[in-house]
Parts: sequence; C-alpha cells; structure tokens
Amino acid sequence: MLGQNGSTAKNGKGASTVSLLTIVGESAQIECEIGGELSVGHKLVISEKGVVKANVKTVDAVIQGTYEGTMVATGEVEIASTGRVNGHIETDALVIAKGGTFIGNVTKPGGGKSKPVYLLDDKRTSLPAIPAEAAR
Repeated sequence: MLGQNGSTAKNGKGASTVSLLTIVGESAQIECEIGGELSVGHKLVISEKGVVKANVKTVDAVIQGTYEGTMVATGEVEIASTGRVNGHIETDALVIAKGGTFIGNVTKPGGGKSKPVYLLDDKRTSLPAIPAEAAR
C-alpha cells in the first residue's frame, strides 16, 4: 500500500511524485497523491483518499478516489460511486457506479475509435417519448 506510511508534505497530506513506478504482484493500493508513470502487474486500487495523476498500465483497476491521465487496462476498470476520472481509458470493460464521474474518452484495445461517454439519465432524456401503446 502506498501512502500509509509515506512522507507528508508541509500541509500534512501525503504527497509523492514518481517518474516511473513498476509494481509486480497481485495488487497495489494507492492512498496518497502520486504522479508520473505506473505499471501494475495485476490490480490497481485508488482509494477514496488517493489521487493519481499518471499514465497507467494495468490489468484491472478500481477507482474510488481521483484519477487523471491515460490508462490502459487489459481487464476491467471500475469507477466506484466516490470515483472521479478525467482522461482516456483503453479497456474491454468499463463499469461506472451510480455517483461515479468520468470525463474523457474510452476505447477498446487495438486502436478502436474513441467514443463519447454519456450518463444513462442524459441519454434517456434525449430520446423521443414513445407512447405506451406503440411500445406494445
């Protein structure tokens, strides 16, 4: 776990700038502010207090805190209800929990075209109303 016993900045909050960090193992949990380049062997978890401003390569990711950058995940990316993401995500599976925020683009691996992301409620309000009898 990064940040639990890490150094603290003058403001008392954990802070760390990393140019390149490679984590080989089951998972990494970030509970501080970190930036640069991250490569995680399996699962990256950014806790509610975690702030990651980095380009990331991982298999799976769970974002409960704040993430900014470009992420390439060969597995699943989950943005929890407390998660805030600003950037580009390349993955086969993206799950955004109610309350989670994603501003950016998502693509499938292999150079797929970027597609905008809409909130489900926004998409529903933009569709024309269909009379109940016509829907039967």
